[in-house]
Parts: sequence; structure tokens; C-alpha cells
Amino acid sequence: MQNFLNKIKLVWTDTSLRKKVLFVFFSLILFRLLAAIPIPGIDTLELSRFLSNNQFFGILNIFSGGGLTNLSIIMLGVGPYITGSIIMQLLTIMVPALKKIYHEEGEAGRKKFTQYGRLLTVPLAALQGFALLAILESQNILVNLTVFDRITNLIIVVAGSVLLMWIGELVSEFGIGNGVSLIIFAGIVSRLPSVIGNFVFTYIYPTFDSSILPMLIGFVAFGLLVIAGIVLVTEAERPIPVTYAKRVRGMKMYGGGSTYLPLRVNQAGVIPIIFALSILLFPQMIGTFLARFSNAIVSKISHFLLSFTQTSTLYAVLYFVLVFVFTYFYTAVTFDPEALSTNLQKNGAFIPGIRPGISTSEYISKVLSRITLLGAAFLGFIAILPLIMQHLTGITSLALGGTSILIVVSVVLDLMKKVDSQISMREY
Repeated sequence: MQNFLNKIKLVWTDTSLRKKVLFVFFSLILFRLLAAIPIPGIDTLELSRFLSNNQFFGILNIFSGGGLTNLSIIMLGVGPYITGSIIMQLLTIMVPALKKIYHEEGEAGRKKFTQYGRLLTVPLAALQGFALLAILESQNILVNLTVFDRITNLIIVVAGSVLLMWIGELVSEFGIGNGVSLIIFAGIVSRLPSVIGNFVFTYIYPTFDSSILPMLIGFVAFGLLVIAGIVLVTEAERPIPVTYAKRVRGMKMYGGGSTYLPLRVNQAGVIPIIFALSILLFPQMIGTFLARFSNAIVSKISHFLLSFTQTSTLYAVLYFVLVFVFTYFYTAVTFDPEALSTNLQKNGAFIPGIRPGISTSEYISKVLSRITLLGAAFLGFIAILPLIMQHLTGITSLALGGTSILIVVSVVLDLMKKVDSQISMREY
């Protein structure tokens, strides 16, 4: 505790660190102010009823940073930017020119790659915004809109998404931590007071039912256990020993040291859950859109798609499988054992007992495949954990808990590492 207080004191007394922390703080305040500005034409009563009965928009609300709650001008949040970044990562597999830019052109190549992701954000935001506004209008949440109003709303939400992307990148550049992750984190945390308040007024106040006390204690204990598990798996690494060969230059000898390659158990982070949600929520989005039509066949299709809800066993099984598969897929996309083996060989390094080159690449791939098995299974469990808890307790408000906890814990751990590294730099 004393060490923690000393770090806070050091952060506040150091001018540079204090400016970075304050920049993050005021950026998140600006984000929450933007989330409170609604677009024109909203029927607030219909919106409240719709959000309370629709888990699809509840999950989208996580990745919008809470902007959907009020149908704010930033209702799309950083979702289009995240989607654009993921698509660009996937395109590196299919387009050799993009792979060359990302892996071989160094920092300049990565900046160019990031710029492509920014440009892709605009059409994705327009597409998502159009679909979202059409669904909301079909549910009589947006009323009395002219063609000009529809175009205006679309321009507003696209501009809001681009503005939020810009704020996130400013936080990454001039603040501490990843700006986009911090925006999602702030959106999740901002919902805590209302969630806790609803729970208190439903189960505790004004009359407290003592029969639910064991369930409350068990829920808190299980929640702490889940958080500890997330921290453990997020921080877990499989070290691979690496030795540098001795090299003689002139009259001096270089190299000969030993280090290790830290392979993370969860290389993919929360991205596989985003992938899986995008696929599983797509049928519900189509079903909600088709519900506006009165045709008998279309109504049956809509009913079938909407019946594929988060309470079904099939949904839970598919959710787990998709998260599991996408964990392996995204790890394969972002981690290249062959390039790592080549870099080790160029720098005169080798893994003891393993021949340089292809053998090293195969060994790293084998180790990575084994540890990813644990990471994929854990991510799948975290993804369906709310569904399990909902089935056991009957409390539907827990439906978003697993993903939210994973994001919050991951962002906090990353932020703590960034702060520690900044403090270490100042001390040196």
C-alpha cells in the first residue's frame, strides 16, 4: 500500500507525468459530455423500453463506450475504428503488399498501415450508422424524420465516431495507455452506478430479503475469483530461453548472453470476443430490421432470427466455439514464428537444443499452439460466463459481466504497466 501511495505521489509531483494523467482525465470527461448529447428526433420513452428488452444493443453499447444509452452523437463509439483495424490485420494475410508494409517497412510502414485503418473507419461508420438508424426508426424510436433529418443524423453519427477515434489517438500519443481501450473502459465504468443502484433497489432496498444473502456472498466471492483468474491468465507467459552466440570484433568479444522470449498465454486479448459477437449479433440485427415488414414469410424469418437469443443453449455453444477458433486465428495473424526465427538468426541468437531457421520456427509454433489452447479455452469460458450465471441465478442483469470484466481488468493492467514504465524512466 505504501508503495502504491509513493507511486501516486511521484506521478503527481513529476510535471510531465502529471500533464499526461490530466490529459487523459479531461479527454475522458469530454468523451462523457459527448455521450450525453442526443441526436434529434428521439422518443425517450420508446428508447428506454427498447434498450431494457434488447440484449443486442446492450452488447453494442459496451463497444460504443456507452454512447447508445442516450442515442448520443457518438452512438457508434470506437466500434467502426476497431472493426477497421481488425479488417486491416486480416488483409495482411490476403494482400502481400500490406504484409510487406506492416512487417518490413518499420515505423513508417506501421504509420501508413494505421492511416489506411483510419480511412476505412469512415465508410464502415457510414454503413453501421445507416443500419442502426434504420433499425431505430423501424422501432418508432426516431420519429417524424424527413429525408434531410435522416441525412443529418447519419452525418452526425459518422462525424461523432471519427471525432472519438481522434480523441482516442490523442490520448495514446499525449497521455498514458491505449486511448481506444480507455474510452471503452470509461463507458463500462460509467454504467456501474446505475447497475449497482438498480440492483440495490431491486433486491435490497426498501425491504431486504435475507434469503438472497448467501447468493450475494457467493456472487461477490465468485466475482473476485474471476477477476483473479483474468489477471493470472492475462499476465501469464511461457518463457523460451534464448542464447546469443559470442562474436569477436577486433580485439573484443561480444554476445554470449542469455535471455528469453516471453510468449503470452493470451496473445489475442479481447479481439476474439469482438469477432464472435459480430457474427452472432448479425442474425439478430437482420431479424430486428425485418420485423418492420408485414409479409408472412418475412415475419417468420424475422421471428426465427430473433429467437436465436443469448438465453439459448445453441447460442452459448456457438459463442464458445467461435471465441475458441478466433483466438487461434487472430494469434496466427498477429504472431509470425517464421519472422521471429529469422530475426533471431540475423542477430546471432538461438534457442538451446534447437537448430536455427525452420526448426526454431516449428518449435515456437508448437509451444505457441499449446499455450494458446489454455488461453482460448479461458476466453471462451469468460465469454459464456454471464450466460452460466444467468441460468444459475436467474438475474438477467449479469448478461454482460464477463466481457466487461475482461476489458476493465485488461485496461487497468496495461495502464499500470505504462505508469510503471514512465516512473522507471524518470528514476533512471
